[in-house]
Amino acid sequence: MAVDYFLHDKIWFEKFKYDDAERRFYEQMNGPMGGPSHQQSASTTSSGAAGDQNELLSRISHLEVENQNLRSVVADLQTAIFKLESRLNALEKSSTSHQPSSVPPTQKVEPFSVPSKKVELPAKKSEPAAAEEDEDDDIDLFGSDDEEEDQEAAKVREERLRQYAEKKAKKPGLIAKSSILLDVKPWDDETDMAKMEECVRSIHMDGLVWGASKLVPVGYGIKKLQIQCVVEDEKVGTDILEEEITKFEDYVQSVDIAAFNKI
Repeated sequence: MAVDYFLHDKIWFEKFKYDDAERRFYEQMNGPMGGPSHQQSASTTSSGAAGDQNELLSRISHLEVENQNLRSVVADLQTAIFKLESRLNALEKSSTSHQPSSVPPTQKVEPFSVPSKKVELPAKKSEPAAAEEDEDDDIDLFGSDDEEEDQEAAKVREERLRQYAEKKAKKPGLIAKSSILLDVKPWDDETDMAKMEECVRSIHMDGLVWGASKLVPVGYGIKKLQIQCVVEDEKVGTDILEEEITKFEDYVQSVDIAAFNKI
């Protein structure tokens, strides 16, 4: 029975009530418990509150200083705006005072009016001008009227034209020439280079003139023939020249154009 009673009892769920009652009882008997620690906690709480209050006061003072600075800036801006407005008003007054006086409504201004007599003058001159143009059309400045040209003048003109054409045909024109430097390569170092040069110079064409030549070492004892020539562009081409040189197959392996200049 006792066990059942303690099971249904709520003393363990309301322990804080009994602890408070016990504490109050002992405080009445022996004074407040834990006096120094309680005072220390109270002092720390009071010091923390004082620190928060000081910080709040410092922030408020800082905000007041910023507010004063902002007020001074706003005041300066207001004065500047006021000065600008006054200057604009003065400029508007000066511009209106310097405007030219308006023309009276009764006065009639016609700057581009032209007298009627001057306008009629071109109309009077139009008929003589048309007559002069008709007369100019009737005049042939180049003498193309076959009716007025006699036969003797036509013969003289044809003879002069024929003589001029013959003279122009006999006059030599400008001949375009080119200077070509050829590299003629042999098969090997045993090729007779003197004979190869002789074969190259044996080529004769209208508009071809051979120039100086020399032997240039290539490597491994092999030398190539470098020969200069001048050709007329209309008569001799580089393709024809290369074909004629490569016909000497016993001596010539290949032909290259080392330089080509217009004269």
